[in-house]
Amino acid sequence: MKYIANVIGATGLVGSQLIPLLLENEQFEKVRIFVRRDSNIQHPKLEQQVVDFGDEQTWKTHLTGDVLFSALGTTLKQAGSKEKEYEIDFTFNLNFAKKAKENGIENYVLVSSVGANTDSRIFYTRMKGELDEAVSKIGFKNLTILRPSSLTGNRKEKRTAEIISIPILLLLTKFVFKKYRPIKDKTVAQAMINAILKPTSKKTIWEADEVLRLAE
Repeated sequence: MKYIANVIGATGLVGSQLIPLLLENEQFEKVRIFVRRDSNIQHPKLEQQVVDFGDEQTWKTHLTGDVLFSALGTTLKQAGSKEKEYEIDFTFNLNFAKKAKENGIENYVLVSSVGANTDSRIFYTRMKGELDEAVSKIGFKNLTILRPSSLTGNRKEKRTAEIISIPILLLLTKFVFKKYRPIKDKTVAQAMINAILKPTSKKTIWEADEVLRLAE
């Protein structure tokens, strides 16, 4: 089977690894990305849609095919406020997921976060938990939610906290708390693809270290 893939969050840490993997994979005949500005990615299989994520009219008719991959997300620093972060991470993601289902897309893969929980006292993990719960109610035939631990890779924006914490986490999780071992951006991207090419109805949510297994 050949797939037409749609991607949001294509220029982020995981998304930027996902796109070349999809373009190289013969089982994906078209890769459509939704971006706020020109990505400068050129490929015969690539279709780029420059849209306003907050204006459904700019993207809803283009959201067609077989699968929606979402690696869309931001940080509080980038967003500027919790309200804006919630709009990007929760509202934009949920709106795309709902419209994808309405347009006949039955496969959805979402990158969430370790610790996602609707009852969390931490804003970020509570928000991620709310999104996981919301998309689970939409009714996709094949739904996969990945909850990776800390991501490693070449970020466009250097985060001081991660520069300090990642080496410490790598050392600690080598011996204990292995579930929370940092994971490479490309590994998560491969796990997203495997969720479609090697689907399993037995599992919807893949926690932390399980994402590594899915990527194999």
